[in-house]
Amino acid sequence: RASVSHAVTILRGGFLTMDGDNYLHLTRAGLEVAERIYDRHEFFTRWLIEAGVPAETAEQDACRLEHVISEESYAKLKSALEKTSL
Repeated sequence: RASVSHAVTILRGGFLTMDGDNYLHLTRAGLEVAERIYDRHEFFTRWLIEAGVPAETAEQDACRLEHVISEESYAKLKSALEKTSL
């Protein structure tokens, strides 16, 4: 619970807002980051499954990969893998 409270505090620095009823809402910047991370998640999950990784493991690994890979490495990897699937 403390880790969630800490994360929300950090994210409220431009990515989340809290309304009067204590509901959290993504800001425009927060939504852009969330969409970018979700795109990575979908990409990694799809390619791991296509490589033969069981779906559950692929989902778990994609959750890790989506956060740690640099934007440059992700773009290069995505471009290279999409070329091979044509």
